[in-house]
Amino acid sequence: MSRRLAPLTLDNLGDLPRSARTCVAWELDPVAAEKAREMGDTAFEKEAWLSATLLEWGSCGRVVYVDDQPAGFVLYAPPAFVPRSMAFPTSPVSADAVLLMSLMVEPRHREIGLARMLIQGAAKDLTRRNVRALEAFALSAQGQPDDCLLPADMLLAVGFKTVRPHHRFPRLRLDIKNAVSWREDVEAALERILGTVRAPALTSTTRDSDW
Repeated sequence: MSRRLAPLTLDNLGDLPRSARTCVAWELDPVAAEKAREMGDTAFEKEAWLSATLLEWGSCGRVVYVDDQPAGFVLYAPPAFVPRSMAFPTSPVSADAVLLMSLMVEPRHREIGLARMLIQGAAKDLTRRNVRALEAFALSAQGQPDDCLLPADMLLAVGFKTVRPHHRFPRLRLDIKNAVSWREDVEAALERILGTVRAPALTSTTRDSDW
């Protein structure tokens, strides 16, 4: 079984599951995202966002392949490129960090180290760009379900630390140098994240045909 990582570009955007290619909850502000959904333009908006981010900032994601078939992805960007990042009571993201937007591994390829591979790939990319941390707006146990947020307790289990507490949407932080040196036992906690979250890009009901 061969495994490899590739930067997310316009050329391989089509390798993301359909639910991820058409989700713009992070990429647009809530009003614009709702309008795009009503107009049926979310796939176009996603491509436009990726194109602009690549031109202005550079690589903003990684896709993992197993035997040359897409098996998962991670998406991240500076908060200036993520309008929804300002919509939380725990905003803004720290000046030295980028936002972890989405993380997904196809269910049939979990528990073989791909989630850790994705995060470490992102961390190595960000290290070269002098980024110090990944931050995420998480969902606390008391928070109402939000399809785009990872559970806070799961992020804490893999080394994230709370930098701004909140009863619903705490902001968590992971130092890049810690992610680069993660051991394999972190994978179990990452798999719990992926097995728990139900989101447009992480949904447990995603069918194989979505890829």
